[in-house]
Amino acid sequence: MAINIWCFFAVILIWLGINAFGSARISSHYHVKAFCNNPYETQKKIALTFDDGPSEYTLEVLALLKKYNAKATFFCIGKNIEKHPEIVKQIIEEGHLVGNHSYSHSKFFDFYNAKQIQEEIEITDALLEKYTFKKINFFRPPYGVTTPSIRRALNVTGHKTIGWNIRSLDGGTKNKELIFNRIIQRVSPGGIVLLHDTASHSVLVLEQFLQFLEQNNYEVISIEELLNLKAYGN
Repeated sequence: MAINIWCFFAVILIWLGINAFGSARISSHYHVKAFCNNPYETQKKIALTFDDGPSEYTLEVLALLKKYNAKATFFCIGKNIEKHPEIVKQIIEEGHLVGNHSYSHSKFFDFYNAKQIQEEIEITDALLEKYTFKKINFFRPPYGVTTPSIRRALNVTGHKTIGWNIRSLDGGTKNKELIFNRIIQRVSPGGIVLLHDTASHSVLVLEQFLQFLEQNNYEVISIEELLNLKAYGN
């Protein structure tokens, strides 16, 4: 009997571990299918994405992208769109794409039920669509964590989940050398890079990285082109 109880608990622990790993790793497709790169791309082409803006640093990011003739996708938080609507407008006017990154980006987003998640997505869509004039198709979950509730919400909203395979971790450290080296060690054709447009150290790393890409003959293209997916609907 004791052995059976221990086996039961062992199975439960294994299941919890698998569930936690799958939820935290967006590329696992555990709860939601996510587009994290293009494994079939053989040419030196990658896509840049920025999370958590818009912020005052987004303007510096836009200036660098213009300088290096690069296009990017900005996954915007709804409450920040309300603070900086003019920056969202500039992002779009300069030929970049925008996607949905929830309204609150709450630390407890993973524990929201499907209705709450759907409401956050729809509010943020409405804010972005004032400037795109088209339906938002791309969604990136806060922290890259997926859950059954997020899956159920996305089944209603119809968004495509966009992940990444080159994570800078610039949201967790200000060590520019560490961030830069982490990115360039992972660069490969078809990759999607995750950066943030919310801090000065990220802007400094971005310029280094754009120089690196130029020196190594990489072309920065849009998520749409890399994945053959449309960022906006009708």
